Amino acid sequence: MPPADAASTPPDADAAVLPVPGQRLDAATMPAHWLLARLGKTVMRPGGIPVTEAMLAGLAIGPEDDVVDLAPGLGVTVGLVQRAEPASFSGLERGEAEAERSRRLSGTRPYTCVVARPESTGLPPGSASVVYGEAVLSLETEATKRAIIAEAFRLLRPGGRLGLHELLLRPDDLPADRRRQIEVDLTRTLRVRARPLTRPEWRARLEDAGFEIVTDATAPLLLLSPVTFVKDETLSGTARFLANTVRQRRAPARLARIWQVLRRHRHHIGAVALVARKPHDPG
Repeated sequence: MPPADAASTPPDADAAVLPVPGQRLDAATMPAHWLLARLGKTVMRPGGIPVTEAMLAGLAIGPEDDVVDLAPGLGVTVGLVQRAEPASFSGLERGEAEAERSRRLSGTRPYTCVVARPESTGLPPGSASVVYGEAVLSLETEATKRAIIAEAFRLLRPGGRLGLHELLLRPDDLPADRRRQIEVDLTRTLRVRARPLTRPEWRARLEDAGFEIVTDATAPLLLLSPVTFVKDETLSGTARFLANTVRQRRAPARLARIWQVLRRHRHHIGAVALVARKPHDPG
């Protein structure tokens, strides 16, 4: 998979006429990822583009693959996958407005985006050779995590690959009280449910569903790291983000709170990329 650069960002000619996530909500209380999108951030993945690249390298997508993205979001990973020219490529979004935005931002075929939940896609069994999701499972309950993984297993043909890029708790033996505090602080500050797992727990969820782990890689949580921010967004994108932040009255204080919580827990939260394979049928 080619390295990411500014050219990997999908076309945005129609972006100005598309709704911005959370555009009618208060910047002080909306989900953090909607606030960041409103301010102009395009990469929302826990470990930034480097961890996305690690996941895609493990998936090794090629022209023969039928690919499903469980949450295309603002479409940066979609742009990277399109470079591999897969045979078919579908994204899933929970609402029609989000799906239409994804279709229009992607710019080219064979990509399409349908309205569906990742735990109940409605797609035919065995219809994919690659399924991937980024920051999908970390915000779900234990039951929904398992349901999404089971759905990915159903969608994949024998030998198919699953890729995940998710929030990570560390170290592996993180005390239960510290874990609960991290979950509470993240949920209150980000305004989304935050249920990250440790590396062994992520691996166990996949193995419990029948997957064989191919590889995993961990990294610090780099979402708001200045160096990673500029790498992900480029200098011009970073400048635009800062200008938008200054213009919105409540955004600077909210961003400061998010930064403080992420920094407070920086030694215990990170990012993980996992690639797993659905075994071939016996015999």
